[in-house]
Amino acid sequence: MASEGAVLHAKVARLLSRRFGKPVLQPKVPLVLRDKVSNKKVKLTEASCLSEMSVLMACWKENSFNDKVCSNEVKIFYECVAQAQADRKAGIHQELPAGMFPVTKVNQMLRKFPNIKHEI
Repeated sequence: MASEGAVLHAKVARLLSRRFGKPVLQPKVPLVLRDKVSNKKVKLTEASCLSEMSVLMACWKENSFNDKVCSNEVKIFYECVAQAQADRKAGIHQELPAGMFPVTKVNQMLRKFPNIKHEI
């Protein structure tokens, strides 16, 4: 087992060695970090009003999809949807997960401390 690892290590060292000319394994892009990150928004994984929707569908299933019998559940579901849309517009649920920084703050720090532009 240890000899297999040594053989593999020797092959990788030989492929990356500059003694035989240019290295065989070359990256497609330079191995340096960029000075900014993309401005993608973090998607929330939690769906809103899921419990109200399941209660509504259970009521429909029990009552042959009759809206008049399940009017209270429909009203509760629509109230929840309206509240979720209002929260989304107000930005209440826009906090980032623990350990993550906003994109603007990361870009500001990367401008302040730029990366090395060449491989080490």
